[in-house]
Amino acid sequence: MLKSYFKQGKVEAGCDEAGRGCLAGPVVAAAVVLPSDFKHDTLNDSKQLKAETRQQLVEDIKSNAIACAIGVCDQTEIDEINILKASFKAMHKAISALSVIPDLLLIDGNRFTPYPKIDHECIIKGDSKYLSIAAASVLAKTYRDDFMISLSEEYPYYGWEHNFGYPTKKHRAAIAEHGSTPYHRQSFTLLPPQLDLFESPTVKNQ
Repeated sequence: MLKSYFKQGKVEAGCDEAGRGCLAGPVVAAAVVLPSDFKHDTLNDSKQLKAETRQQLVEDIKSNAIACAIGVCDQTEIDEINILKASFKAMHKAISALSVIPDLLLIDGNRFTPYPKIDHECIIKGDSKYLSIAAASVLAKTYRDDFMISLSEEYPYYGWEHNFGYPTKKHRAAIAEHGSTPYHRQSFTLLPPQLDLFESPTVKNQ
């Protein structure tokens, strides 16, 4: 059973992101404030859950949360400021969109850019320790997965409905054959060095 709170008596927002290691698409963050007595037998780190379980949990989280919000940094922002800063910026966007102001932020990971006037705690593997961070991980991942599935209809070659923009062999083979899209992160190594001889044009439309 994951923990319901870090400090008793505090309004805590769990924060997590999805999509940091992808070659395409945005990085998405979520911030979730849960009741201090909230319990759930299934809720866990989103990576440990099946897709159908995550989808079922979305409604549980939204119906029980005191507040929850999503923040997004697209591939252009990622290329401009780098993926780490974009991840923190997406978290800041999510926190700013909350309908309540938390006393404490529980951040999944070991680093964070402080949010103005709100204390934070960085917790390594926090999404497997605290319910609010786990809830944020589920909301961020399901939101991002749904977005990449919708993009796959416009750009069908890259398998985004299955790999969600992560660097699979099929994804990289499609980049080598069809080129990159406007949704690819140009600051990332889209192809391994041995494939650099392929000078594929940028895909503007499918």
